[in-house]
Amino acid sequence: MRQLDLPHSVQDDDDEINLTPMLDVVFIMLIFFIVTASFIKETGIEVSRPPASSIDLIEDSVILVTIADNNDIWIDGRIIDPRAVRANIERLHSEMPDGAVVIQADKKSHNNTLIQVMDSARAAGIYNVLIAAREE
Repeated sequence: MRQLDLPHSVQDDDDEINLTPMLDVVFIMLIFFIVTASFIKETGIEVSRPPASSIDLIEDSVILVTIADNNDIWIDGRIIDPRAVRANIERLHSEMPDGAVVIQADKKSHNNTLIQVMDSARAAGIYNVLIAAREE
């Protein structure tokens, strides 16, 4: 049998695999997963909340403030000085204007710390202040 002599450029095109469509699909999938991922804010510490008989579930974006059993105040995973609570709540409120302040207070924490945080939230102009509890 006789082989056909093809020009050199035609033979080179057949040897390569075009990866552009595959890269496009991977890039589109990456964008899809980034956009649809849900980002959850963690409190940074575990608190033992007291039970409550009437509980409303909050679905909107919230500003989460946690009071530990030793009365440390946590916002965004870091300990906050009680004098800086208002400034931190104001900063987070500017990022989430419709967000409520949810306070998770450990049942061993003092009421005084809880009242300080609630007063700081109201001084920051947020009157939608909620206290988190666990369901009985």
